[in-house]
Amino acid sequence: MAEEFSLTEMNRADPANMTDMMRKHTPVLDVPDEVKAGVPFAIALKVGGIEGVEHPNLLGHWINWVDLYAGDRLLGRTEFAPVVSHPETTLHIALDESATLRAVAYCNLHGVWEATKAVAAR
Repeated sequence: MAEEFSLTEMNRADPANMTDMMRKHTPVLDVPDEVKAGVPFAIALKVGGIEGVEHPNLLGHWINWVDLYAGDRLLGRTEFAPVVSHPETTLHIALDESATLRAVAYCNLHGVWEATKAVAAR
């Protein structure tokens, strides 16, 4: 049986075949499909909680940080303490051109997890 996660590779979930491990570690980007070029908009980011499967945030097991990228360009990072009840944040950005946004999150026990969302800037 294949491992549910990797400590040495980027973890990416298959939306059609998600396990509970994936549901609680995969970042979720709440962002419009299309935005106005050059105009700031909000991106709500959270880690886990897919289909109600929340990530624990205890002293020994927590989401340490989540980064937001447009392609390979870092747009922002939010760090979390172990006792944060829900690892979520809102970032405000502007895109001058269409981009694939990438959210990358780090769990201290289960490695790095990524999710992407294409956004058209017109």
